[in-house]
Amino acid sequence: MEKATFAGGCFWCMVTPFEELDGIYGIVSGYTGGHVENPTYEQVKTGTTGHYEAVQITFDPDVFPYERLLELYWCQIDPTDDGGQFHDRGPQYRTAIFYHNEKQRQLAEQSKRALEESGRFSKPIVTKILPATTFYPAEEYHQNYHKKNPEHYKQDRAASGRDEFIAKHWGRNGEADRIAEKCARQTMEKAADQKRAR
Repeated sequence: MEKATFAGGCFWCMVTPFEELDGIYGIVSGYTGGHVENPTYEQVKTGTTGHYEAVQITFDPDVFPYERLLELYWCQIDPTDDGGQFHDRGPQYRTAIFYHNEKQRQLAEQSKRALEESGRFSKPIVTKILPATTFYPAEEYHQNYHKKNPEHYKQDRAASGRDEFIAKHWGRNGEADRIAEKCARQTMEKAADQKRAR
């Protein structure tokens, strides 16, 4: 098992793209990258702790490779915005990829470079690639917020402008959904191959 840590603005919206996919074994919302130990939500939202809102994913790289996580990640964010994400403003809502080993760093750098060269965005890609530091899980009420408070989550997400941005820049049919479907198909094919090999 490995961990992947991504900051993509409001952490409520960064759970659903990755959940319920084969090879993903846990997603925790939390805070990382700052200088305050054991921060609270109230502290982080002031923008003075240095922390990012982030999600930390536990995954099996043999089933769901880190490259696929990166593909899904880029599809969820505005990588050209260094002041926050959508209607959430402030340094705590900036985007970043926190790598846990050298291979993750290399893959993250490659994916960022590929996005820059794709011409998909006219503005520079400002998402940072940083070494992972202590990750502090957020308060329990933030975990799986979309399931605990579905109506408020839907209202907040709809008001944020995130989905409109994704539709505009990644295709109205949802490129992130296609990536997830491709990963699921590859996982099933791999499992079938392993079963036949027995």
